[in-house]
Amino acid sequence: MKSIVVLISGSGSNLQAIIDACDSEQIDGTISAVFSNVPEAYGLVRAQQSGIATEVVEPKYFSSRTDYDLALADTIDRYKPDLIVLAGYMRILSPVFVNRYAGKLLNIHPSLLPKYPGLHTHSQALSNGDKQHGATIHFVTEELDGGPIILQAAVPVLAQDSEAELIKRVQVEEHRIYPLVVSWFMDGRLAMRDGKAWMDNQPLPPQGYAEVG
Repeated sequence: MKSIVVLISGSGSNLQAIIDACDSEQIDGTISAVFSNVPEAYGLVRAQQSGIATEVVEPKYFSSRTDYDLALADTIDRYKPDLIVLAGYMRILSPVFVNRYAGKLLNIHPSLLPKYPGLHTHSQALSNGDKQHGATIHFVTEELDGGPIILQAAVPVLAQDSEAELIKRVQVEEHRIYPLVVSWFMDGRLAMRDGKAWMDNQPLPPQGYAEVG
């Protein structure tokens, strides 16, 4: 069975969605290990409760991001992953890591990219008066949140929304679309070629499989 490694830094709600999809066989694969840079991340507990191996690699023991990422990659390689999934992993990956796993790295970002790369996406959407917000799944490249887009899901921004309410609405969509995209990859339908995302041997448009209007 194909192997998935998941990288997290926090609560692991998207990890849980992927665990559930593997258990229900929506995803034709298994999570071999969950890694975190944060020892107290609750996502590690979720993994352990599902019988999944966990690994903690802490940055404080390394002198540079590159040294850390090389050690992280060496440990990941023990699990022979077909796919590496970033699920709330809050570190910027070095080029050496990204290039080592080119075409095998997925990330989910809480905005409708290319809008709002980086942090604090929800507060930016609210302060700018956006009518629409959402989440994007993309392949990871050296450009921060700039890899080829695979799938997006939009949600309305309501006039009375707090940041917490908007986060919750976006997360509902995240938990729906991330397992779907992982399943596409594991089924061999999804790939990255020539700097683009390809689905069923056809290049996807810039905004991915689902256009967001």
